[in-house]
Amino acid sequence: MLLTPLEWEALSLSLKISFVAVMVSLPLGIAVAWLLARKQFIGKSILDGLVHLPLVLPPVVIGYLLLISMGRRGVIGSWLYDTFGLSFAFSWRGAALASAVVAFPLLVRAVRLSLELIDGKLEEAARTLGASPWRVFFTITLPLMMPGILSGVVLAFARSLGEFGATITFVSNIPGETQTIPLAMFAFLETPGAEEQVARLCIISIVIALGSLFGSEWLSRRMKRKMGLK
Repeated sequence: MLLTPLEWEALSLSLKISFVAVMVSLPLGIAVAWLLARKQFIGKSILDGLVHLPLVLPPVVIGYLLLISMGRRGVIGSWLYDTFGLSFAFSWRGAALASAVVAFPLLVRAVRLSLELIDGKLEEAARTLGASPWRVFFTITLPLMMPGILSGVVLAFARSLGEFGATITFVSNIPGETQTIPLAMFAFLETPGAEEQVARLCIISIVIALGSLFGSEWLSRRMKRKMGLK
């Protein structure tokens, strides 16, 4: 079960990309979830549809859209490269972006469901006592929605670890740069006699996913007990 240097490289890169993808998208995910759960505005259904679109689109389509928009010659990517020298195509940053886009709906959905379960009377009581909207959010709303945030983070992290189609379409399969565990398994599957490497990476993926889910459930229950919700 000892991993080869290439397998260790794929594992560490997968963890790095998934962590960056979740942490970068978390603030936006909380904001979008709050907007969808608490506000009524023109175009809300359109925004909701756009947020959940990656769940139903083929990952290859997402990768292609990222390529033509965020690639070196893309609409946004060319401006980022010319202005800041920042390039997403064929780099681990692009892999993190693809993972974030694909996992974003799961994050928003979990946080939104948690928000909708919060009793609005608690927030109203705080506002009547003179608390500002920001103080109400950070002292009441945010702590009560933490179980949902934890669930969303873990789901998004697990989804990022398993991302394949959008990543290989947008940033290709470059060892040491964009080759995550799924892409490494794909490369090994095309290599004769590499079944053992594929099996090891498969086992590692299952262990990480199960560990993340069990850890999320444990943290969620512990937090609910501390807040007296269970």
